[in-house]
This record gives sequence, C-alpha cells and structure tokens, in this order.
Amino acid sequence: MSYQVFARKYRPRTFEDILGQDHVVTTLRNAIEGDRLAHAYLFVGPRGTGKTSTARIFAKALNCSNGPRLDFDPDEEACVEIAEGRSLDVLEIDGASNNGVDQVRELRETVNYAPASGRFKIYYIDEVHMLSTAAFNALLKTLEEPPAHVKFIFATTEPNKILPTIISRCQRFDLRPIPTETIARQLQQIAHAENVTLEETAAWSIARGAEGGMRDAQSMLDQLVAFCGEAITEENVQNIFGFTSSETIATLASSIFSRNTAKSISLIQDEAGRGKDLTQLLSDLAGFIRALLISRLNPDSADSEIPSDFWEGLGEHGEQLGDDRLLAVLDRLADADTRMRRASNKQLHFEIALIRATQSLDEVRISDVVRALETGSEAETLPVSQEDKGTPQPTSPGNQATPPGESERPPPPRRTSSRALKKERGVENQLESLIEQAPEKRAEPPEPAQPESTPESSEPESNTAEETSPPEAVAEDAFYDDPLVHEALRIFKGKLKK
Repeated sequence: MSYQVFARKYRPRTFEDILGQDHVVTTLRNAIEGDRLAHAYLFVGPRGTGKTSTARIFAKALNCSNGPRLDFDPDEEACVEIAEGRSLDVLEIDGASNNGVDQVRELRETVNYAPASGRFKIYYIDEVHMLSTAAFNALLKTLEEPPAHVKFIFATTEPNKILPTIISRCQRFDLRPIPTETIARQLQQIAHAENVTLEETAAWSIARGAEGGMRDAQSMLDQLVAFCGEAITEENVQNIFGFTSSETIATLASSIFSRNTAKSISLIQDEAGRGKDLTQLLSDLAGFIRALLISRLNPDSADSEIPSDFWEGLGEHGEQLGDDRLLAVLDRLADADTRMRRASNKQLHFEIALIRATQSLDEVRISDVVRALETGSEAETLPVSQEDKGTPQPTSPGNQATPPGESERPPPPRRTSSRALKKERGVENQLESLIEQAPEKRAEPPEPAQPESTPESSEPESNTAEETSPPEAVAEDAFYDDPLVHEALRIFKGKLKK
C-alpha cells in the first residue's frame, strides 16, 4: 500500500473525532436525533478547520445502514465508499472547475433521480464561491424547493462572494480556527502513534505556525518526521519553518520594557539575518505582551496560546510598568502589523515600531499628572534630558526698583520639558483662571496741574500729556499679600514643575 500523509491518515471519521467545532457538531447531532434535517447546509471557515470532514461525516450519518443515525459504523461499506469518494449517492463537486451554468444545468437534470442505495442523494460542492453568477441564479429554484430525497452541502472560505439569495436558502455553520492547545495535543497523539518523540515546545511551535488549521499542522509534522526522523525538537521546527523561539520573544519584550532600543533592533537584525518571518515574529511579540497583560488582570487564568510552563514565568517581565504602558506598547505593535502586511521592507517598519514602543514608555500622561497632584509624588517618567531642562533665569539687579503700583510676584517656575507642558496645559489653564479672578482697581487719574503765572519752561506740557494717559488695570495688593493665596500659588506651581 502506498504511503498516506498524516492529513489523510488521521482525518476524522466520526463526530467524536472532530476537534474544536463543538457548536457545529452539537447542532448536527441534535438535528439527526430530532429528525429536523434541512435541505441545504453551508459550511464556512478558514482552511484546514474541518469543512470537508464534517460534510463527509454528516453524509455517513444520513446514508449509513438504517440511517439517519449517530451510532454508525465508519468501517461499513456505505461509509467507506463515502470516505473514499466513490459513493453513487454522495457526489463531491469542485466548484472551481465546475463553475459554469452548463454544469449546474446537468446537476438539475440528475436531481430528480432517486438514490441508488442510500436514503438521500447528497450533493457536496466545495469552494462554492467560485461559481459564476449565472450558475448561482440557475441553482436558485432547485435549491429553494429540492426533492425530498436531495440534500445540498456547500463549503467555502469566502462567504462574501456568495449571493445573499443562496445564503438565505441554507443553514449556515461557521467553523472557527482550532485552538492552539487542541492542535498541539493532537500532534502529540499522532507522534505517539507513529513512534516519534515530539517535544512539547516543538508541538506548540507547530500549532502556532498552523494558525488554527489542523491540516496545516499535520502537514508540517509530516515534513518534520521526514527531516528529523524519530526525534523532533523545537530547534528543528525553527530551522525548517523560520519560527522564533519563546526565549527570543521574551528577551525582545524585556529589552523594550528596559528601554534598551539598541538591543531590540540588534535582535531584529539577527532574526532577519537568519531568514525568520518578521511578520510572525511581530505577531508572537504582541501575543506575549497580551498574555502578560492578561496574567496581571486575572492571575488565575491561563492562555491557550502559550504553554503552561511558559505561562508561569510571565509575571517576571515588565514588573516596573503599569497596565497603561503595556497597552501603549501593544497599540504601537498593532499599527506596525497593519503596515508590515502590505510593505516590501518589513524590517524597517518593525524597527520603527520598536522605537515608538520604547518612546511610549516615557510619555507623561494626564493620569500621571493627576496622580502626582493628588498624592504629592512625581509622575511616572524618566528624568528629562539636559536639553529639556529649564534654563536658569537671569537675575534682576539688586538696585532695580519695583514699578510703582505693583507688588512683588513669586519667582516664575523653571521651564519644564515640552512634553510635560503639553500634558499639563489643562492644569495651567485652571491656574490662569484663578489669577484672572483677582479683584482689580483702576488707578485714579491725577488732578490736572494748574498753570503757573510765570511760564519759565515748557516741560509741564509734556508732563501733563504723560499724566493724562489711560489708566492701567492693577491687581489689588491685598489679594496677593494674603498669606493663604501666596502659599497656595507657590505649592501649586511647585507641583507643576515636577
């Protein structure tokens, strides 16, 4: 007998073998038990999630001996014929190669014929979205009112390309990506059955790379067995498929948290030099930080995307950072993921994302300023650079007199960094409104001078013009001389400097 790949050898044979699609299996089982069978079904889902396998198992339950029933024997002749694709009553049609209106007309002519041996005549059309619009329209009437002995089962990965009139005539089942933990466990069972030693970390690495598709994971395991023989390690998986180890991802995250941009970029350059998939690396890094955030919010939970032994050590990373900082880093990585998927130079966008993620840890937020004002502590940020520090203000000469009509003001605060000023603008506005509410009084204009009888000089005319200029608004000295107001302004401005 010729060699059979794992994806075919370990294809599900009964409803119990279908993994990760409990909502679909339960509905189909209840429909069979309650004799509530529809005439058309539509299976939607990504590749490798079990659409064809579910359709075949459903067809076995309908056309087995004494069917429909759930406890059918997958080794009986009728079920074997369906599994091998040679049953006369279960016709599997490829929608990509039979997408014309002529093929649909031939199907309509055979619909009226009774089944040869089974109870139903079942038409399974894979990749049904490939049918032309004319073919869909030709199928509408038959699909709406088929004969009692006919069942239609459609499968597609792109339901948006199917006419709404077709979807409305079917019961739709959405098959979801299979969880990583489920795929890893199934791979270990296959390896045990094949007498192959598969490390747990290697199984998890394969499962993450499969992106929810069991068939992809089984094909990758088949390739690894051909390459490694009877022992497969995580390093083998990384070398063949270009994946990145969990330790490297943790090191990259730690370099971001410690604000070591040079080390982060160096790690990216090393991984790119080894031919690693940078898009997958970015996704793994975002998943790591997401798991770290979840472990903080709910320490008793566990993430099915991360091995249990690695999950226990998540709390050691980023202890000095708050949840809002982790969210800021995740936001930068999410933006980079969108750009990298359509960019030719992925490494450039990855490095830019790392720099922005590191810089986001130093940004002063409004929440930090409010917290500092409430508690009297400094905001969570690094010390500002020498360029951002305030320059010393020139001191006024000691003999310079204070202008008349004005009292002494508290010394102006040192200039803080531009980033801090932007974040504290709202608080400064409140301070300005407080000062503007100070009572004002207008200076009384002096009485006009009486002209002297002896005109000795023309200087009084210029003095009179200066004295009759419009009066200026001057704040009452009593407002700023109040010790309570003076002390409040000094403390409030002192906190703003921090």
